[in-house]
Amino acid sequence: MNASIETNPLLERLPKHLKQFIKPQDYSDYTPINQAVWRYVMRKNVDYLSKVAHSSYLDGLRKTGIEIDSIPSMYGMNRILTEIGWAAVAVDGFIPPNAFMEFQAYNVLVIASDIRQLEHIEYTPAPDIIHEGAGHAPIIANPEYAEYLRRFGEIGCKAISSHKDYQMYEAIRLLSILKEAEDTPQEKIDEAEKAVADLQNNMGELSEMAQIRNLHWWTVEYGLIGTVENPKIYGAGLLSSIGESAWCMTDNVKKIPYDISAANQNFDITQLQPQLYVTPNFSYLSLILEEFANKMALRTGGLSGIQKLIHSNALGTIELSTGLQISGVFTNVLEEEGKPVYIQTTGKTALSYREKELVGHGTLTHPEGFGSPIGKLKGFNLAIEDMSPKDLQAYSIVENETVKLEFEGNIIVEGEIITGSRNLHGEIILISFRNCTVTHGETILFQPEWGNYDMAIGKKVVSAFSGPADVNSFDLINSVPKTTTIKAKHTDERDDLEVLYQTVRMIRENKDSKSELKAVFEKLQKNHSSDWLLSVEIAELLKDSNEDQLLQEVLVYLDQLKVKRPEVAHLIAGGLDLIFDKKAV
Repeated sequence: MNASIETNPLLERLPKHLKQFIKPQDYSDYTPINQAVWRYVMRKNVDYLSKVAHSSYLDGLRKTGIEIDSIPSMYGMNRILTEIGWAAVAVDGFIPPNAFMEFQAYNVLVIASDIRQLEHIEYTPAPDIIHEGAGHAPIIANPEYAEYLRRFGEIGCKAISSHKDYQMYEAIRLLSILKEAEDTPQEKIDEAEKAVADLQNNMGELSEMAQIRNLHWWTVEYGLIGTVENPKIYGAGLLSSIGESAWCMTDNVKKIPYDISAANQNFDITQLQPQLYVTPNFSYLSLILEEFANKMALRTGGLSGIQKLIHSNALGTIELSTGLQISGVFTNVLEEEGKPVYIQTTGKTALSYREKELVGHGTLTHPEGFGSPIGKLKGFNLAIEDMSPKDLQAYSIVENETVKLEFEGNIIVEGEIITGSRNLHGEIILISFRNCTVTHGETILFQPEWGNYDMAIGKKVVSAFSGPADVNSFDLINSVPKTTTIKAKHTDERDDLEVLYQTVRMIRENKDSKSELKAVFEKLQKNHSSDWLLSVEIAELLKDSNEDQLLQEVLVYLDQLKVKRPEVAHLIAGGLDLIFDKKAV
């Protein structure tokens, strides 16, 4: 397959901190067995999903260039995705939720380029190219759903995490890697499962990120659409699982009308889902997303928003009513009557306006933190930001004047004003002092020996969200996961089996003589007696040939394999159904 790199303008727009997660898709890494796994799953899925998936699925396969017979090239996909306003990048397994969603906000589909092992052909807890490429990609060809996905990313990447969320992410990532890797000792899997279970049972109150990840799971990953009585599949987790896509249509899985309560419904990635949510249409997804966003600190701000940032122990931003944005790790807030009266960050801090760092107010200026009063002056109905030039003059809030400003909440700022900065509307957003002292009762919050004091102006906190206001203010190239996916082992036995798979693939692709099939089948029986998929592929090629006797031998062998390996009997039967009972895909 042609793997020459096809650029996509959307990828050029990605900030550096997202590009750190991208890895090249080396198409030559995919083995003949990998290709056979893809082909089996896709043939089964398209045959079945054409009946139970949302109508956008089959149309999306065509629009996004997803082929049934070959694992898609990311570069070829990018060329085609450009036409619908999207792009795709390869990553190594699970990436942090904030980053995953931020990619979506840029209209970029994140695809884990590894592919599941044959032993996990029905389902893997690890993200892989079947899940991402054949699950997510087709549905984004639907414009309404694509906009939901983009908007979800835009809102989701601003969700505030708790300090335990990242621990949970790493634990789930490790578990998915161990369960997908071959020959992982059971005790290691048990240990990883216990770690996930322990965290799940001790997460405390769900953070915004935990809640929005739940919404993502029950819609983007495991969503149904239509009516509870007659749902169709659109979630990528279901579209990419030949086992669960059939299971979810049975009465064993409870169907629930989708609403915002799904935000509090946790999930287990290692198990079949006991219940699924049904949305009446794609536009309803956006309605619920906006309902949830209205409750996020992103839109509510206030004391609770600051407290969420403090609890997250991670880089976050508050925006004041003037539009001034303060980005850093928030460590303290003083409050009075349920309102914040003073905020404090620790470590590198940057000040911005409309997502652009203010000149002279980056982390070099504020390397050790930032603190400022929030709110109105005591006894004044007019906030500083609302004062006219005449008001400011009257209260001596002008350059070169020494003033004593007493804020509500008993915060006192006393010093000589150097200058002020205004926003586009002419409102003061920042005042700088020299020889300044800031106190709260008997507590000194800032003293002259520390240098000049920059005081943020804003009567209230209107927004609080995860991450910096200006992504260029901080070095964010440090978020790559600690664990890496485990590749399949190379053994003489596996390499020999790969050669047999490649021989059969070449016969199919090049319409070569099928005379080699007998020799391949004999080697398969002799040296790889537990493999089942290649025998199914051989039967497919023999169906329309004159090799009736060899075909019967293969079918008898597969019947014997069903008895020998009952755990794959339904997979063998499913493959043969495609060949003999139904019109081939």
